[in-house]
Amino acid sequence: MAGKPKPMSQVKQMLRMRLKGKGIKTIARNLQMSKNTVKEYFRKVEASNVSITELLKLEDPILEAKLLAGNPSFKDERYELLKVRLEYFAKELKKVGVNRKVLYEEYCVDNANPYSYSQFCYHLQQYRKSSKPTMVLEHHPGDKLYIDFAGKPLSYINRDTGEIIFVQVFVACLPYSDYSFAMAVPSQKLEDFLYALRCCLNDIGGVPHTLVPDNLKSAVIKANRYEPDINRALEDFANHYSTTVTPARPAHPQDKALVENQVKLIYSRVYAKLRHRQFFDLASLNEAIAEKMKLHNQTRMQQKDYCREEKFLADEKKHLLELPVEPIEIKYYREHKAAKNNHIYLSQDKHYYSVPYTYIGEKTKVIYTRTLVKIYCKGNQIAVHPRGFKKGGYTTKKEHLCSHHQFYKERSPSYYLGRANAHSEELYQYMEALFNQNKHPEQLYRTCDGILNLSRKTPRNTFVKACDIALENHNYSYRFLKQLLENKMTENTLNIISKPLPEHSNIRGATAYK
Repeated sequence: MAGKPKPMSQVKQMLRMRLKGKGIKTIARNLQMSKNTVKEYFRKVEASNVSITELLKLEDPILEAKLLAGNPSFKDERYELLKVRLEYFAKELKKVGVNRKVLYEEYCVDNANPYSYSQFCYHLQQYRKSSKPTMVLEHHPGDKLYIDFAGKPLSYINRDTGEIIFVQVFVACLPYSDYSFAMAVPSQKLEDFLYALRCCLNDIGGVPHTLVPDNLKSAVIKANRYEPDINRALEDFANHYSTTVTPARPAHPQDKALVENQVKLIYSRVYAKLRHRQFFDLASLNEAIAEKMKLHNQTRMQQKDYCREEKFLADEKKHLLELPVEPIEIKYYREHKAAKNNHIYLSQDKHYYSVPYTYIGEKTKVIYTRTLVKIYCKGNQIAVHPRGFKKGGYTTKKEHLCSHHQFYKERSPSYYLGRANAHSEELYQYMEALFNQNKHPEQLYRTCDGILNLSRKTPRNTFVKACDIALENHNYSYRFLKQLLENKMTENTLNIISKPLPEHSNIRGATAYK
């Protein structure tokens, strides 16, 4: 019987007429079909070993299966030989460079009577389809947010240089309502990924109960089917927003099929619509993307009498968690040992941060954000600093230094003048005159230390007299004061005070002696 099979309703008409005793020619003429076709159907009826009365009671699909069972290819001996190798062929097909033609050539080498290439491909395809059936997932409102990056980038033009800057497109959707979000970011790096995710949650006005990202490095450090290692910054993000992270299985895009479908829709509803427009910065590009995404969410879906935005606002938004009041700052984690100068070196900033000197040589844990650097040791917070970006610079707290270093760091003209003033007015005047010399203050700090040391060891009145003598003689040095005190020259000031000669014109020059 060649040609298309007849409808079962027509076959039943044929059987009813046969029950009434009609001949093959009459049946063929009344039903407008050939005699050979009628003969073939009656042959199949006889082969089925079921009476015509029983066949007429069957539903059309069951009757069709009885009469048109088809070619029993799966009973062929060749299929039995191929069946045991189908699993092997399906696995090999995933390897680089392996295609169906290569596998068919291997199959033919081992079989004297192989299938044709088309039949081989058909059975292999049927096996692959039946071995991995798909399941319809049931989604609950506000439960998940699928996250992905589009495979194809968008671009804008640098207005100053004319360079084309390619950017990545972040895509997310809520599977219950299929409400979607998209925006362009410079890269898929952690900072850009979390920034886009934060903008997404702000756009939908709430937080889902779990985030379902792809296995990109910004979300998952090490992919694993059962226990993936989630990026710690993403975990901090989820904790801040009171949600969880459930990454999709690696190499299983069906786990987030809806967002994969959204990417395809965005290609046609965003990429294609913007292909003739030029943008000169990322902000204007994102404005255009947001405009097209709004139209996309407001477009009526096929086979549904509502759009994504209507479904989201009516049934899903009220089930989302509230957004946190405080904005999140990304945390970064490092471990460093406190150096002998009681500072740790943060290589990201090329900057040094102090810790208390008692922790020198200890291992510390550093948690830093965009604005703060926090340092911990043995479960205790030992230092907090504002983030410093000066390369090679030091951020030091005075209380972290030992007493000797604190004194050294405090040295300044005002420090020594304050110490002198606390002793006496004369010592203050002497110190002030000392710093008024044409010398760098650093050169005079040790002199000041020596003078203050003398002031502690000498009776106050005696030291005041020594300062007066030194001021009258315009001699500002530690050694001069020390000699005055050792030689007890403060006891008879008349003998040590020398007055300069008066100014007069009766002075001969060097030429008078030639």
